[in-house]
Amino acid sequence: MQTFDPSIILYTPDALNARGKQALLAYPQAAQQEIKQHNRLPALEGNHYQIKSNALVLGRLKTLVCRESGRSSDFIAPSLANGCMGACAYCYVDRNKAVNPITLFTNTEEILRAVDKHVHQQAWPKVPNQTHARFYTYDIGCNSDVSVDASISDSVQTAVAFFREHPKAFATFATKFVNPELLTYDPQGKTRIRFSLLPKRVSKLVDVRTDSLEKRLAAIADFYQAGYEVHVNFSPVIVYKGWLDDYRELFEQLNQVVPPQLKQTMDCEVIFLTHNQGQHELNLAINPRAEELIWAPNIQETKQSQFGGINVRYQYQRKAVWIHEFRQLQQEVIPWCTIRYIF
Repeated sequence: MQTFDPSIILYTPDALNARGKQALLAYPQAAQQEIKQHNRLPALEGNHYQIKSNALVLGRLKTLVCRESGRSSDFIAPSLANGCMGACAYCYVDRNKAVNPITLFTNTEEILRAVDKHVHQQAWPKVPNQTHARFYTYDIGCNSDVSVDASISDSVQTAVAFFREHPKAFATFATKFVNPELLTYDPQGKTRIRFSLLPKRVSKLVDVRTDSLEKRLAAIADFYQAGYEVHVNFSPVIVYKGWLDDYRELFEQLNQVVPPQLKQTMDCEVIFLTHNQGQHELNLAINPRAEELIWAPNIQETKQSQFGGINVRYQYQRKAVWIHEFRQLQQEVIPWCTIRYIF
């Protein structure tokens, strides 16, 4: 995995518990600057994507709310971190912030206590659903990439241990990186890792600064052997000339690397591309070739997000056809990989 090596660390005083101080010590070459609020940053040098790799923010998360999900998880846990060093052209987290460096929330134990309180407020036993038949599932990486977060502090290891021992709660996160350190966390089947996969030639163009498709595929068996529940995440599905041929190749690669025993339990989720006008304009200056692929007004329509932003998605009638074609291909090549949801 690419090394995260920030040149500046910005921190709020209330973030400097033992975990926060350790993060400061981990990057002795980085300049340090105290700030009043983790979500109100001073001007930083570099463009949006340079800042994502050059800066680290340490803060204390004060809004400890578990939000309903119903797709990748039952609930979205309060964030362990926000932001990522990757520069994926379609990233939905980046749309909502002018600059989006990694912000590590150092009050991990407080965050996990909020999860514990929340799950004990739910009916038990749980009614089985597509997220899990037995446990309430919490996404711990909705606003960041957990594999990267784990390279910065022990917050992810602490969270995995919490869910391993919890009688009712189960963790899940999606990732585009392979961090071997996670293999030592002993999740004992209580954490689901979802490797995000795109066809190789598309991934190289839009999944900027993330680990290659080959690395992600090669890691699947290792994480299964290490005790993780392993699923895959086909997201975002991008439509272009030959897209189904590329997905056939990807499915065949998956067929080759997934152990027979894992094929009995591996599921997937499928999300077609949603893009954003502001993000499109930002990308034109930094990654214009990606925009040639993901900005397609002739087949896209506007959509207002749940947070009020104006996004674009594939036209409803066209997407219905493409979803049907995707399902047909999945049933033909990887019928063992059940689609948990698709939209």
